[in-house]
Amino acid sequence: MDKYKKMKCKSIHNKIIFYLEGNLQKDEMMAIEKHLQICDDCKKFTGELQKTLAIIEKEKIIEVNPFFYTRLKSRMQSQSEKVVSSSPVFLRILQPVAFTVLLLIGVYSGIKIGESSQAGSSITSANAEIVPFLNELADEPIESFLMD
Repeated sequence: MDKYKKMKCKSIHNKIIFYLEGNLQKDEMMAIEKHLQICDDCKKFTGELQKTLAIIEKEKIIEVNPFFYTRLKSRMQSQSEKVVSSSPVFLRILQPVAFTVLLLIGVYSGIKIGESSQAGSSITSANAEIVPFLNELADEPIESFLMD
């Protein structure tokens, strides 16, 4: 009998939230009500769950300050006025022009550095060490290299 009661309580606990919200059929609602009249544990559980749901519902409701939107709107307008007044037109144009000039200077200096290194035919010590290995690969056919 005790085992049957525990299984019954477990099924009641699974349906109790739907019972509290009124989302069950009439026969299930009646069965749960009858069980709650008999079982003190389930009655306590239902009471605690009702308190918890009441707290959650209370916390869902947020009281909005009636002056919140007017203060927000005035703050946004004052900030937009500061942005417009603090940045003159020549600064908004000067910044992209300066970035473009710096980019062009960087590209030009890169081209000149590349040309000067190609103009000098002297091989640096790092290149002198790598070049023989590259030349050996040209002498050996790739098929024999892969077969070994």
